[in-house]
Amino acid sequence: MAEEGVATVGAAEKVIHTYPLIRHSDMSEEMRVEAMELSVTACEKYSQNNELAARMVKESMDKKFGPAFHVVVGESYGFEITYECTTICYMYFGGNQAICIWKCS
Repeated sequence: MAEEGVATVGAAEKVIHTYPLIRHSDMSEEMRVEAMELSVTACEKYSQNNELAARMVKESMDKKFGPAFHVVVGESYGFEITYECTTICYMYFGGNQAICIWKCS
């Protein structure tokens, strides 16, 4: 498995995960694994451009599981969405990079 790093800020310690951390998901196992792998690949490939990372994940999910997926990649955002049941995944990657993937047609 991937490693964890510990960054010290003043007296507090912050754990930085170098693997995807799923916060919420009701996707099937196959869809969740695919979304997780795509998200990691996109965030590593486009580490400086969240828009391109989101576009890569969206286009791949649309191609494999049908259209109308939406993807948000970034830091420090809130959201309230309507989605089809069993099609949402919210995860963190690389510490504070959040990825939300859902389907709404």
